[in-house]
Amino acid sequence: MTAPRPKLFVLDTNVILHDSGCIRNFEENDVAIPITVLEELDQFKRGNEDIHFQARAFLRRLDSLTGDVLSQEGSPLGDGLGSVRVVLGGRLDGRVQEAFLQDTPDHRILSTTLAIQERESPRQVVLVSKDTNLRMKAKSLGIRAQDYTSDKVQGFDKLYSGKRVVEGVASEAIDRFYAAGGVLPASEIPLAEPPRANENFVLRNGSKSALATFRRSDGCFHRVEKHACYGISPRNAEQSFALHALTDDSIKLVTIAGSAGTGKTLLALAAALECRQKYRQIMLARPVVPLSNRDLGFLPGDIADKLDPYMQPLYDNLTVIRHQCGDDTQAAQRIVDMRESEKLVITPLAYIRGRSLQRMFFIVDEAQNLTPHEVKTIITRAGEGTKIVFTGDVAQIDQPYLDALSNGLSTLIHRMVGQPIYAHVTLEKGERSELADLASVIL
Repeated sequence: MTAPRPKLFVLDTNVILHDSGCIRNFEENDVAIPITVLEELDQFKRGNEDIHFQARAFLRRLDSLTGDVLSQEGSPLGDGLGSVRVVLGGRLDGRVQEAFLQDTPDHRILSTTLAIQERESPRQVVLVSKDTNLRMKAKSLGIRAQDYTSDKVQGFDKLYSGKRVVEGVASEAIDRFYAAGGVLPASEIPLAEPPRANENFVLRNGSKSALATFRRSDGCFHRVEKHACYGISPRNAEQSFALHALTDDSIKLVTIAGSAGTGKTLLALAAALECRQKYRQIMLARPVVPLSNRDLGFLPGDIADKLDPYMQPLYDNLTVIRHQCGDDTQAAQRIVDMRESEKLVITPLAYIRGRSLQRMFFIVDEAQNLTPHEVKTIITRAGEGTKIVFTGDVAQIDQPYLDALSNGLSTLIHRMVGQPIYAHVTLEKGERSELADLASVIL
């Protein structure tokens, strides 16, 4: 019995703009690139956004292949991998013309896929696209279609939360935890799974409880005390864990996830202000993601005026901290002075690429709207003495080709678990207001 032929995957443009190395992620299967995709990539060669870098990187990869990508066999991608070919398109398929009114790049990709499917039959041909609508159109024409899943986090329902609740801890162990200066060997606490570096624990025995974090360096649990940062006090265990990680000098990378109103950005900013003397500069950044049609070009003023609406949530958090400290206090005035001297800077992420961030406390807000490649680009900017904090809600994504499994924040959390200089906390309880909590549950 002969082995089945490898599949042939036809790639849409958005897959390449999402991951320039995608052609090496299909194992032994072959990859086809419609010529229409190359035409679309040509429009993205110039620019400084991530999609422009992805387009240029892919075209360089394609150009570096030694085989003939225009041949029927294509160019081999390497040991254990298939081949890649560029497929020229002809006239628009009659089925596409009948089903859809316009001659668009998407419809030309569908037409090319239909031609490949007929030519390669009975081989399985699959269109890969991050565009849900294009996948639905493909299926209506009898084309197998799927999302690009190579960068998705598997088992999202078990995404690392950074916290465990341990019930039934011996009462004597909790007493010793408090009596021994807040340090207890890991062997004192029975766990079903070994603790991870900087993982947080709620240890309970009836009415007794203790908050702790595990340090791999000494193999011990260390008690986490509730303490305020620049006037902001934690209101629950998760916020205490977050402030502890944010102010721990040995932890260089922190991620904080949670729904709206859980205090992600506020805690990160308060911790940065509390640790201000250890850093040359505090930088707050967020991706510019327009809502509705209020794009940058439609807003009045210069670039600073255009960006202000997108940065407003960060200004709001600064205002909360100032009010918490008291508007007439020295701490509140210090925030004003730090902004005027640019020791505290609020900026869009578009200006980060190419920089080297030395001795900075760098907060990236709304990180769920970043791709894994963008997250990597940001982290690799970190110089000596820099701490980077990513905050976001993986259930609230504003980018069309990202979801809860493929966004940069989920990928970062999944891959960094257990690293000694990394900590993660998922905030579970909303603390903005009773009205906000009610709306998040009911509406």
